[in-house]
Amino acid sequence: MITKAEFVGIFVTDQQRALEFYRDRLGFEVQMDTPMGDMAPEGQSRDVRWIRVAPPGAQTSFILYTPPGMEDRVGGFSNITFDSDDIQKTFAELSEEGVEFTEEPKRQGWGWWAQFKDPDGNEFGLAQAGSRPS
Repeated sequence: MITKAEFVGIFVTDQQRALEFYRDRLGFEVQMDTPMGDMAPEGQSRDVRWIRVAPPGAQTSFILYTPPGMEDRVGGFSNITFDSDDIQKTFAELSEEGVEFTEEPKRQGWGWWAQFKDPDGNEFGLAQAGSRPS
């Protein structure tokens, strides 16, 4: 029986820059950062790392890695939406950290929505369920 999504890949061009963004700007915890070494796919540098990050307390984590041949998937809307218990506060805090928002928080019929992007241009949704921010 499947019980949850364990991890989701986020395609990045520079693993160190991505790590610094997700850890230092978004506040994600680093669950693993290890060289792939001999496990790196053929044709890929042995300097490639397996970097796994997650928001504190989250069940699903994110792998900051682009498999060979998938470089064209970096950037654009990612279909990943993060939840927030206070979207206005989260927006203010992340903006202060230098996170670029492409859509500021706006009320929708189902709750609140905003969008931001990482240094590679991957865009993410930020949502808060309910009719008004906390």
